[in-house]
Amino acid sequence: QVQLVESGGGLVQPGGSLRLSCVASGFTFSSYAMSWYRQTPGKERELVAAITSAAAIKNYAESVKGRFTISRDYAKNTVYLQMNSLKPEDTAVYYCNARSIVVALLTYWGQGTQVTVSS
Repeated sequence: QVQLVESGGGLVQPGGSLRLSCVASGFTFSSYAMSWYRQTPGKERELVAAITSAAAIKNYAESVKGRFTISRDYAKNTVYLQMNSLKPEDTAVYYCNARSIVVALLTYWGQGTQVTVSS
């Protein structure tokens, strides 16, 4: 079965850092673009960062540019989100997403991990 398992969330003070991990299984990792989304109550789920299947291109939401970095490790079937200079407005549930490079309708979601930025 396809699984995307996120980890690394938690409570951090403003200005601090966290690294989220998403371990993928049940599909060919190298054939999928990977991304991170986040959602807070009452707001739409928004794209935070994305990386293409060959890691040639990375895209970021304007609000996180210069602070967050997405990367992937093919040997570990894992995608990461390094989050630096965290702000209270970064507080959200963060979700990992996988999308097939050849069949766009083949997309999968993780269960989410909570990130709370507060002093």
